[in-house]
Amino acid sequence: MRAARSLQAIWQPEAVIFIGLQGSGKSSFFKERFFGSHVRINLDMLRTRHRETLLLRACIEMQQHFVVDNTNPLLAERAKYIEPARKAGFRIVGYYFWPDLTGSIRRNGRRSGRERVPTQAIVATAKRMQPPTLAEGFDQLYRVKLNQGQFVVDELTDSEP
Repeated sequence: MRAARSLQAIWQPEAVIFIGLQGSGKSSFFKERFFGSHVRINLDMLRTRHRETLLLRACIEMQQHFVVDNTNPLLAERAKYIEPARKAGFRIVGYYFWPDLTGSIRRNGRRSGRERVPTQAIVATAKRMQPPTLAEGFDQLYRVKLNQGQFVVDELTDSEP
């Protein structure tokens, strides 16, 4: 029994929640940092909330690392992922893609087909954006900025804007 507890302390499943505007680089960041280790939960890909919920439940039941790759601008939207993962013993990590409305609109303009969203949708998400805090249930929170096409990541504390 003691060995099982120490194994749990060494390996803890991880729930990663992305928070950011459309076109902010979330999906590219997933591919760069998490593709080989985490299941991607993405509403654009899954197409319905029902499918998203099924995949989230499966990841939680299997204790599988996952990334929620959606905009998640509101605290209430993030809570629906944080709460069940927390109850299941997951480590909760947030990545806040620093809002750059002009840059997001420009990158979105380079997209085609279903990947491209109306500019008004990006502006609406920016207006609704509630910056994340550790108090929501995150164990760690990071800020992600794009600098000349490279992701710059630093830890974010509640005392920072």
